[in-house]
Amino acid sequence: MPVLEGKELRIVGFLCNWCSYGGADTAGVGRFNQPTDLRIIKVPCSGRIDPLFVVKTLMNGADGVLVSGCHPRDCHYAEGNFYARRRLEMMQKFLPVLGYEPERFAYTWVSASEGQRWQQVVTSFTDQIHALGPAPKIAGPSASDTLNLMEAAL
Repeated sequence: MPVLEGKELRIVGFLCNWCSYGGADTAGVGRFNQPTDLRIIKVPCSGRIDPLFVVKTLMNGADGVLVSGCHPRDCHYAEGNFYARRRLEMMQKFLPVLGYEPERFAYTWVSASEGQRWQQVVTSFTDQIHALGPAPKIAGPSASDTLNLMEAAL
């Protein structure tokens, strides 16, 4: 699919309060040039991200989802990012079953002092989503049934 020049897509970012949100703030304070497509949701820890947050975000119209937390062994809550990595890795493998490209989702680690790294991560992910184009709209009874089954399994 062609890259959509000048068109904003819906990209949602779930960012850890202690590191990645600080990294995004550092990038903003440093006036690093960043894409404006990303909408940030601050969470206490990446370990608090339920994989269904990502799936529901995509099913409700987002074109891409980015989860970012503290570097491994640097989590404010000791090991939250290890739990996040395990759950999110499995969820990403399940996305094609729902009809989404796995590239519409990414997770990364960015510390509060890494404003330039944050700028690179968000720019790269936004470019990737623009290359994919708008996400397919998956709706109807089958999508609802699948989501209900996933919720029941967890």
